[in-house]
Amino acid sequence: MRTPLRHTDGTPFRDLNHNGTMEPYEDPRLPVEERVEDLLSRMTLEEKAAQMFVGRMIAGDQGPFPSGDHLITERGLTSFGMTMVPDARTMAAWNNHVQDLAAASRLGIPVTLASDPRHGFTTNPATAFAGGGFSVGPEPIGLGATDDPELVEEYTALIARELRAVGIRVAIHPMADLATEPRWARISGTFGEDPERVSRIIAAYIRGLQGERIGPDSVACMTKHFPGGGPQHKGEDSHFAAGRSLTYPGGAFERHLRPFEAAFEVGTAQIMPAYAIPAGSGLAEVGANFNHDVITGLLRGKYGFDGVVCTDFNAITGMEIPGIVSLPPRHWGVEELSVPEQVAMTLHAGADQLGGETDPELILGVVRSGAVTEARLDESVRRILRDKFRLGLFDDPYVDVEAAATLVGAPAGRELGRRVQAASLVRLSGGPLSGERIYVEGVDAEVAARYGTVVERPEDADVAVVRLATPYEKREGMLEQHFHTGTLEFEPAEAARIAALADAVPTAVVALLERPAVLTPLAPHAALLVGEFGAADDVVLDAVFGRAPMTGSLPFDLPRSDAAVEASREDVPFDTEDPLFPAGHPTAPRAL
Repeated sequence: MRTPLRHTDGTPFRDLNHNGTMEPYEDPRLPVEERVEDLLSRMTLEEKAAQMFVGRMIAGDQGPFPSGDHLITERGLTSFGMTMVPDARTMAAWNNHVQDLAAASRLGIPVTLASDPRHGFTTNPATAFAGGGFSVGPEPIGLGATDDPELVEEYTALIARELRAVGIRVAIHPMADLATEPRWARISGTFGEDPERVSRIIAAYIRGLQGERIGPDSVACMTKHFPGGGPQHKGEDSHFAAGRSLTYPGGAFERHLRPFEAAFEVGTAQIMPAYAIPAGSGLAEVGANFNHDVITGLLRGKYGFDGVVCTDFNAITGMEIPGIVSLPPRHWGVEELSVPEQVAMTLHAGADQLGGETDPELILGVVRSGAVTEARLDESVRRILRDKFRLGLFDDPYVDVEAAATLVGAPAGRELGRRVQAASLVRLSGGPLSGERIYVEGVDAEVAARYGTVVERPEDADVAVVRLATPYEKREGMLEQHFHTGTLEFEPAEAARIAALADAVPTAVVALLERPAVLTPLAPHAALLVGEFGAADDVVLDAVFGRAPMTGSLPFDLPRSDAAVEASREDVPFDTEDPLFPAGHPTAPRAL
């Protein structure tokens, strides 16, 4: 790793010419805007185009997946979303490796590494990653369940410290989408259904990651999916053609903007538009990534947002992993246009970066054809460079590998994550259990043994604890199988089995509410019914046996049936008739 040189006053700079001199854009004592304009004036068309892509990258070569070094050295890309990260030390060393590659380029523009959420229990190759040694909290929906902005800000400040330590400087989160369509597969990444609760939590979340303003200690937030990805038609996800449209049968389009307004108020650095078409909203009937009405008219016009706008990934060309899978593009509403026409439309809509795309010729071609001007590129590159400067990447993009290995997943961080897990648990009905002999399902027997004697048969138990996942419709396909959508009801035979177990022995039923499961056939039978959003077994058992209080409240309604969901309107909060448990249960009234 090259050690950055320093001025006589101790401030660092990058001596790209290795001769003890520096260019104005390298001088941290100059205002950011001056540094941006100086660097922009030196850039070739090819260098500008390369800034406008956010590729995917893994830490090193892992199996059939190449690391992506060539995207820096051959194509000049400097922004990447990290996928597989094995551990903090490897990730930190990888950051330093790619920064060395970037420093060797003509202008030495540093790499910006970004990531989807990494601090939960969920792994979905398109939306979130578990593992890597980070301090684990609940899924984002669990942060909504705490309804505790101070705790959320404390926890997301920890997330920022851990991400910074390994070199990840842009969070491709939070999701400002409202969970108004219970069948939608992405609900676990939201903060819930209530616009006001979501607004409180999203403001705290962004403050924790970014601080009061963007600076060297920040992780910049790319808030998504503007103008609100929650009202998916029939709950189908927009990664797939069946979910190509948002829908507003209740006329509630404006309500879905409220969480984004909260994000703008606290200064979110970046925005990602939705894949889907905002059908029936009065805006153009094309996907938000391509939509001038959405990006330039609403986002930049009405709200005055001048930060980076990065499209959701692979909207234009799709993605291919050779020998494994080929995924089509998510170019909803513009499928009939050629690729160059789609690229030009995206840029004219107001987007600055193409997520998941990696070929600068996509942009160079439309400039050379005259479809897009170089001046239009300059607008976007200014914004992209400004964030690199504000984050301090030009002054020192390197991280301390050993410090990262010590900080990430340290005991204090893990304990905070567990505290947030506990704070998210919701007591739906009943009270704590007691008993020496315990029968468990979905719980590690070794963990349960700390609370009593684990028995193999329920008839031998004093109490039972059953952890359940939310039902879903199983789909085919490498990617689609990770998106849990469709039915929210348990199979009748399974519901009857659990009810019979609960009638035979006092039973705590603990439901993972990644979506609003229909618990109607189980609730009357459970001695204790708990909603959880990602929690370790011992955190759950502490609550079940009364060792810790449950203070969370539902971030969404729990419907009585699939039929009630089907009869509700996708865009309207709290629209299922006579919910089994309402949002805010059991502690707080919901906002209407």
